[in-house]
Amino acid sequence: MHELKVYDQRMALSKEQIQHLAKLARIEITEEEIQQLASQLSDILAHFEALEEVNTDDVIPTAHPAPLRNIMRSDEIGASLTREEVLELAPETENGLIRVKAVLE
Repeated sequence: MHELKVYDQRMALSKEQIQHLAKLARIEITEEEIQQLASQLSDILAHFEALEEVNTDDVIPTAHPAPLRNIMRSDEIGASLTREEVLELAPETENGLIRVKAVLE
């Protein structure tokens, strides 16, 4: 049985790295939270380092640990609205088309 090591040397994240992550996540964090997150995220990275030592040479790569299947209903043609009915429901139309606000920046 393979024994995982407990790492004494953690991959310590810097204050700047934590601030960068917070900026990417668009969240504001306090100095106390920075210290707490640095410790917690460093612990998580240490666990990933431990996983790197597991021998996976004889393990077949897989995208998911369990077999997946499509559980959705079959696609069946059903009744639908006519073009005129859809246009009547639209808040704004122009030349037989639905008019929407521009979405380009």
